[in-house]
Amino acid sequence: MPTFAYTAIDVNSGREKKGAADGPSEAQVTTDLKALGLYPTSLKSTAGTDESTVKKTAQPKAKYMPKADRRQISLPGFGPNMAKTRMLFTRQLATLVKAGMPILRGLEVLSRQQKPGEFKTTITSIAETIRSGGSLSDGLAQHPRMFDRLYLNMVKAGEASGALDVVLQRLAEFLEKAHKIRGKVKSAMTYPLIIMTVAVSVVGALVVFVVPKFESIFATMLKGQPLPPLTQSVLSVSRFVQGNIGATVAIGFAIVIGLRFALRTSLGSRWWDRAQLILPVLGDLVLKGAVARFTRTLGTLLASGVQILQALQITRDTAGNVHVAEAVDRIHARVKSGESVARPLEESAVFPAMVASMVEVGEETGKLPDMLERIADTYDEEVDNAVAALTSILEPIMIVIMALMVGTVVIALFLPLVRIVQTLS
Repeated sequence: MPTFAYTAIDVNSGREKKGAADGPSEAQVTTDLKALGLYPTSLKSTAGTDESTVKKTAQPKAKYMPKADRRQISLPGFGPNMAKTRMLFTRQLATLVKAGMPILRGLEVLSRQQKPGEFKTTITSIAETIRSGGSLSDGLAQHPRMFDRLYLNMVKAGEASGALDVVLQRLAEFLEKAHKIRGKVKSAMTYPLIIMTVAVSVVGALVVFVVPKFESIFATMLKGQPLPPLTQSVLSVSRFVQGNIGATVAIGFAIVIGLRFALRTSLGSRWWDRAQLILPVLGDLVLKGAVARFTRTLGTLLASGVQILQALQITRDTAGNVHVAEAVDRIHARVKSGESVARPLEESAVFPAMVASMVEVGEETGKLPDMLERIADTYDEEVDNAVAALTSILEPIMIVIMALMVGTVVIALFLPLVRIVQTLS
């Protein structure tokens, strides 16, 4: 009789267990495991596996012997990682539902593993809504900060079609891919800022702490002889910073706070969103990320059973860029008047012509959701390649810039030293 290695959730403790079980088929082993209160999330035949490995997995004198190693289903709380929290929660819930566990039981299992906090309260609240006769979407709707319109409408579509397990799996994959692509774009834009911050900090330390000491040496050794122009410029900057260090720091903070405030205004956010799309090198990367997000969001919604007009509205609200959102809004208006998606997409100044062509093919073949997913995968790959290329280009450029900034200060201090050596000789 075949032996199957399994990973399962214990409905009593909520913990993940691993072990091995004998049975004529996967279906029979799954049924037997559920009878023991174990909902399998992974089930693989050990046929062809080394016999010693199987013996280590399954202890004798027992049909189902889980490993001693147990891992809790753990999720971080609310805060900066809210998107990651939602992603992990969705993946865990999708796994439990796919394994045959009822929604309410799955929520109870996930809730039981959480430390006291806002996320645990949220899951408990959703479970209570279902216990009172509501649906999963009813519970999610009470927490719009955590579960946005895209999430809510996909769950509603899954409930209406009777394929909630499939929709949750699709939603989990969507959130994981969106999180991955967002992280790559963010890291590509953050890297130059980190390098420049380090460079400015190093130069600032030299100007404030090192240059003044050399100024006194120059005054003593050169005895009034004129300094090189570069040295005079660096010394002037050093005197200004030292004499106005409080004002300099205050101005720096004021600029940072002012920019943060300005970018939160309607005009400021529009300007920044536009700037991101037209920035040299980075603009192309941001645009590809926006196209991947648009096509994946729309494709996932359509594949889940959401109607096209509603899907476009949700995609607009989750675009993440004002100019992309406005382009989607214009597409929505044209589709509402009876046009296809491809025509207004082609006339848009935001989306590449290739996207419109592929969407047109998808509409003609009746496979628009699949085509949108393919477009998203293509642009995800392009973002990966662009990030790798950008990092390889920016790294030497940033190092050269930092070397020039530090080197300028060092050379400015070295030139008078040469004159001092010549005088002494």
